[in-house]
Amino acid sequence: CVVSVTNVPPPHPTIRPGFPVPVNTNNPGVRKAARFGVYRYNNSSNDLFLFKESQINKAMLQVVRGLKYMLHVEIKRTVCEKRDHASLDSCHFQRKKNLQRALRCYFEVWITPWTHSVHIPIAHCH
Repeated sequence: CVVSVTNVPPPHPTIRPGFPVPVNTNNPGVRKAARFGVYRYNNSSNDLFLFKESQINKAMLQVVRGLKYMLHVEIKRTVCEKRDHASLDSCHFQRKKNLQRALRCYFEVWITPWTHSVHIPIAHCH
């Protein structure tokens, strides 16, 4: 059963639209937004390998002219090299100790479903 992000009831009746609310980190919309953040990171990094989300630690959602996700995500280096253009789903995390690398990221991912647009104003990883 797939739950649409727009059909998720507000976590608490006193929360007003436009106010950020916590969302389950397993929510399909959260997972998709985290992947968009990872794509943005991979496109701007000069690492030889692709990174992939390993854990979503915290997720907030704000409904404001679309869906704005605020995510704290851990990403790790995979065995896939950037030049291979592999699908991240099939990329496994590095097992070689000297190649392992984990980063903590904060992503803001703004999804406007009716225009099919994704905007990522913030993608900080360290």
